[in-house]
Amino acid sequence: MTHPDPMQGARRALVWVVALNLGYGLIEGTVGLMIGSVSLIVDSVDFFEDSFVNLLILLGLGWSMAARARLGGMLAFFLAIPAAAALWMVWSKIQSPVPPAADGLTLTALGALAINFAAALIIARWRNAGGALMRAAFLSARNDMIGNAAMIGAGLLTAATASIWPDIIVGLGLAMLHGDAARE
Repeated sequence: MTHPDPMQGARRALVWVVALNLGYGLIEGTVGLMIGSVSLIVDSVDFFEDSFVNLLILLGLGWSMAARARLGGMLAFFLAIPAAAALWMVWSKIQSPVPPAADGLTLTALGALAINFAAALIIARWRNAGGALMRAAFLSARNDMIGNAAMIGAGLLTAATASIWPDIIVGLGLAMLHGDAARE
């Protein structure tokens, strides 16, 4: 009698999360470029980075502990990518100081919050399977929801003030958060 692979459910969960992140990364990046939003661009890059990281986690679930540790080092590099995107976007926004469309920013950030909530729910059952890698995938989705809430706030503040600064400040905050995660 064969026993099912206990990691099969975790793998399926990660496939769903990769698909959600890729799909919404495309949507959010497109909207971010269309409305000129720093925080949406940074978060869309984070969605792509999350897709890649979750794909690496998916591949690494069956690896030895030593191989997983090496994978952790690779993941740190990819966590720094959104920070670089933020710096480029901030520079561009300061050169052309037009505030993003507040409704587009707010609604797209609400969508990002829903996607990250779904990803956290999908992974929650498996967060203790596969060691630190699955926990990292869960924590990433959970922590991204905090950034999404800040983006919603930036959208509301942009609507109230017609300023570029709420979006820039949240975009830089997201970049610092991702830079700190890469360092850790």
